[in-house]
Amino acid sequence: MPIRQLKETVINQIAAGEVIERPASVVKELVENALDAGASRIEIVTAGGGLNLIRVTDDGEGIAADELPLAIGRHCTSKLSDDVHDIRSLGFRGEALPSIGAVSRLTVRSRTAGADAGAEIAVDGGAVSAVRPAAANRGTMVEVRELFFATPARLKFMKGERAEATAISDVVRRIAIAFPRVRFTLAGSDRSTLELAACGDGPDAQEQRIAQVLGADFRDNALELDAAREGVGLTGYASLPSLSRANALQQYAYVNGRPVRDKLLAGAIRGAYADALPRDRHAMTALFIDIDPRLVDVNVHPAKADVRFRDPGLVRGLIIGGIREALGRAGVRPTTTGGAALASAFRPGAPAHPRGGPASIHRTWPGTARAFAPAGFDPHTSPQRPLSGFSEDVQAVFAAAQSGDTRAGVAEAPAALVEAALGAARAQVHGNYIVAQTRDSLVIVDQHAAHERLVYEALKTALHSRPVPSQLLLLPEVVDLPVDDAERLAENAAALARFGLALERFGPGAVAVRETPAMLGEVDVQALVRDLADELADGDTANLLVDRLDRIASSMACHGSVRAGRQLKADEMNALLRQMEATPGSGTCNHGRPTYIELKLADIERLFGRR
Repeated sequence: MPIRQLKETVINQIAAGEVIERPASVVKELVENALDAGASRIEIVTAGGGLNLIRVTDDGEGIAADELPLAIGRHCTSKLSDDVHDIRSLGFRGEALPSIGAVSRLTVRSRTAGADAGAEIAVDGGAVSAVRPAAANRGTMVEVRELFFATPARLKFMKGERAEATAISDVVRRIAIAFPRVRFTLAGSDRSTLELAACGDGPDAQEQRIAQVLGADFRDNALELDAAREGVGLTGYASLPSLSRANALQQYAYVNGRPVRDKLLAGAIRGAYADALPRDRHAMTALFIDIDPRLVDVNVHPAKADVRFRDPGLVRGLIIGGIREALGRAGVRPTTTGGAALASAFRPGAPAHPRGGPASIHRTWPGTARAFAPAGFDPHTSPQRPLSGFSEDVQAVFAAAQSGDTRAGVAEAPAALVEAALGAARAQVHGNYIVAQTRDSLVIVDQHAAHERLVYEALKTALHSRPVPSQLLLLPEVVDLPVDDAERLAENAAALARFGLALERFGPGAVAVRETPAMLGEVDVQALVRDLADELADGDTANLLVDRLDRIASSMACHGSVRAGRQLKADEMNALLRQMEATPGSGTCNHGRPTYIELKLADIERLFGRR
């Protein structure tokens, strides 16, 4: 077949396939155009999940009537200077409107501040109409109807109306976080209305907008980030480890105000929480990276969702270090959701156990008698005794409680300990839970989970403060690799040796491994080295070996910590609480579970109707 020039319509449809993946892509492009135009109010209306209708109206600077034909022409833009590496706007390629018009019925109506009237232009499946006068307020209205009618094959790949509407909502929320000064409204027949009021330009505006999108739980349980390294800045918020989700949809990242989805950033967030969350749980974040536009490429893909950093290792290290520093700075800080869940468990409602005769009391009382039965209590003279007296089996429970060690629940708590973050230990219940009292709350600690975290942190400190012991292989093992992988491993040999893996080049396409970390025991050297080579190729870091050693340390900590069921004296319990206060990350165990829950005195009083 001879070479020929494609028709303009086909060219635009191909471009549309790259830029317009689904209705949410249209909303993203149009909202970004409105923001670049300086809008302070953006209204989005959809129908049929965006396939039937998308209308975006803004109060920005508008488009002059004589520029409307250029606005719907390919590669026409007002946002790009002669330096394609210095991009400071959300849109810049000049492909959005012509791509949308190629596969839909598009109408653009606009009016500038100095114009007496507005004007509009229409594109119907690539066919452009003449510019005509139209009534319009200052700003621009873009209406998209029958999306993909010109490319019906694309419709087969669309999801249901609800799924497409949800994707649009996610796009609007994701963009809105970066622009708290703008009011966003999303409405339509296919959804409930979403309104995000403008938060202004003050220092608290960003926090208010994040709370609007991510909710009050995130606002109350988020750590503020503020870090910088070699000209790259990181600000934003990251959740406490005990506030997590089953997926990463609540992770928002921005580069110079541009919302992005980048595997480097996602991997950095996962790495920052590696010691605090299990692999199937994800933190909630809103990260803002400020970097010289020349050091980041936002033109990797037509949809502009991916970015490439000139120094990815610098950005990754900044994120991991910034989040971990914030976690360490937070000390022991419980999530408000834990206390709320505990309070809800005690609220009047369905009984937690059957309300029957003495038999049911006998089943439930022994678990708490050891900790809370007061010394000197006489069931025969108590004003709370039944008029008919206690039955024999209940009296037997009282007798057993009197013979138990109740000193932790009776002695007056030292004032200095009550003022501490985790308070003074008052009792141990069910052989595993320490009940502590602070000035204004009740704290319940899982002693096994807490001690597991303390042992793990001690093991990690020892592991990373000096070279890891290695075991010498009887015969060096040669691993054949591509030349590039072998070169990368050789360049990182010194760092790997510090963690017990000694290797060296063995010809152009192989490495010889002479020592492996002793903690790993018997190890598949071939698989380990190839995995390390893949990680170095992907992220330019050899964290895989460190992660494996940390996992072993975690397993050792689990087996070496205080076991559930072990009775602790008051001094031991208080010592554990003080260690937790001094250990970063002690709010969760190695598996991501909370180590303690705090219930405020005010919440307790509400449970009893005192507030």
